[in-house]
Amino acid sequence: MDRHPNILNASTNLLGVCFFILTGLRLTHSTAITYADEVAWIAALFLLGSTLLSYIVIRNDGTMRVIERLAEAAFFAGIGLLFIAVALLGRLY
Repeated sequence: MDRHPNILNASTNLLGVCFFILTGLRLTHSTAITYADEVAWIAALFLLGSTLLSYIVIRNDGTMRVIERLAEAAFFAGIGLLFIAVALLGRLY
């Protein structure tokens, strides 16, 4: 069975990283002194969108090229925002 490469696994793993960052910031009471939590939430939304769109592409046997491109764009936006959140977190500590 020939499957198109997808980003479902990577986006779900990075979504978990976003939630780990958000939980760590909440537990250390650092949400008020940095924008890392807001950026991580936005990254999580993009990665969630990428996960859902990638799942739709897989369920339709890769025939929806536009949805596949949207999933990739959301994935790369999520990665970029996650990088920014980690950079902001690095400035905190």
